[in-house]
Amino acid sequence: MSTPAPRAAGGGAAGRRDLVLGAIGSALVCLGSFGVGDPPRNSAVLSDLGLSWITYGHGKNVFGTLFWLGVFLMVLGWVRLGRRIFGTAAPGAKRAPSPSDAVPTTRTLGRWVLVWAAPLLVAVPVYSRDVYAYLAQGAVFGAGFDPYADGPAHAPGPLVDSMAQVWATTTAPYGPFFMGMLRVVTEITGDQVVVGVLAIRLVLLPGLFLSLWTIPRLAERFGASPQAGLWLVLFNPLILIHLVAGPHVELLMMGVLVTGIVLVVDGKHVLGTSVLALAVSIKITAGIAMPFVLWIWLSHIRSRRPVTARDVVTVFASIVGIAVAVFGVWTLAIGLGLGWLTGLGWADVIINWFTIPTLAAHLVTLVAAPFVALNLQPVLEVTRAIGYVVLAVTLVALWWRHRHDVRDAVAGMAWAMLAVLLLEPSTLPWYYTWVLVIAVAFELPMWVRATVVGASTFLLIVFQPDDAIVFYKPVEVGLAAALAGLAAWSLTRRDPLRLGRFGRWAWGTTPAGESVRKPGPAPAG
Repeated sequence: MSTPAPRAAGGGAAGRRDLVLGAIGSALVCLGSFGVGDPPRNSAVLSDLGLSWITYGHGKNVFGTLFWLGVFLMVLGWVRLGRRIFGTAAPGAKRAPSPSDAVPTTRTLGRWVLVWAAPLLVAVPVYSRDVYAYLAQGAVFGAGFDPYADGPAHAPGPLVDSMAQVWATTTAPYGPFFMGMLRVVTEITGDQVVVGVLAIRLVLLPGLFLSLWTIPRLAERFGASPQAGLWLVLFNPLILIHLVAGPHVELLMMGVLVTGIVLVVDGKHVLGTSVLALAVSIKITAGIAMPFVLWIWLSHIRSRRPVTARDVVTVFASIVGIAVAVFGVWTLAIGLGLGWLTGLGWADVIINWFTIPTLAAHLVTLVAAPFVALNLQPVLEVTRAIGYVVLAVTLVALWWRHRHDVRDAVAGMAWAMLAVLLLEPSTLPWYYTWVLVIAVAFELPMWVRATVVGASTFLLIVFQPDDAIVFYKPVEVGLAAALAGLAAWSLTRRDPLRLGRFGRWAWGTTPAGESVRKPGPAPAG
């Protein structure tokens, strides 16, 4: 296991440079998004401003360069910050720590998270058109339809035009609390797409503030580094860009989820369970954490006295009762019943090889290709059905296995979220928030952190800012994998390609900073 990062009083000038790099990168991502992002369709905003040229031809190339330079700087700043937090140095390096090696405080990092996030709040949506789907689902609800039974196409207009059309006839998969929020937003913003996007970001933003408050607390409860927790989740460019610039409902769900977990761990069981139930009312995935509350609650009782059968029944009934009450209140408030259950099945429409069942289907059709022509879809139905069964068994096994104490139960939550990511029909980059926000409770091995860096960098590349995908293009996937591997390696080793020697040569300095002796003029005659 890794050693917890030191809680230094400041970060030094070098630490600030790492944070400034990411902030500059975030600003460039914002600027570049206007040329390569997912702007509203049929919108004349850029044309009216005389800026339509940035969305095609050389203008788009320039802004695309700015976007990817921004992504590079954010990843670079993130990796450099990680090396500082985890004390990673070049192998064999022997020198006394200097003030520039100090780890920034949690308070300092919290302020810089907001600096990194600020430009993304006004960026053009990138990597996904889900925000337009949110608005369209809120609008169809406001128009008197049932978003759990009627797709956004029932209320045509600019919002439906701007969303990914594959979802125009599908029903909403979100919980009643979030659907109520969407209706309020669209009743205020109407068909003003740009204003609607900004409003969605504002209503999701409390999730970021909740995460800033609770992630360090969850880490400290189990002796982990709060700085490492903030680094793992909120400085992660994959998470920050997708959740804020995307934007995605996971930003709000993440904050509410981790807040509920912290409250339960602190012994505020009723309040914590209520907050977790609110998270479920935002997106049903948060419900994966609910069964583990039983073990945490019973563990707190066990710390005072032996647990009886009556305790088990009482605690179980309390958790179920609280969850049903909270979820029921929001269900009654919006008056749509449990129709959101039907919307969960639409995830099958998404096909990518980032989950085991879908990857297995691809491999089966590939191996069988020389002998028989298999259509992917029927194979997917089989592998995904198997995946559901394996997932159900795995979740029950994890719940029972991680019943021993509070720490064990929180670990079970993290493993259960990871199991969902690996075994559900489809996984998208921002879904990884589900597991990362719980994993902050533990000091992760360096190879796990490096894997997170590599996976995050890979997903930032194979998914494109204009909602295109390249993960079925071998050359692009190979390049993404190489860059992801370099980023992961850079977390554990400074200058892994040894490019610094070229900088030393250019500036005429030795590794120790001494001037390189240059030859004088040749003697005459």
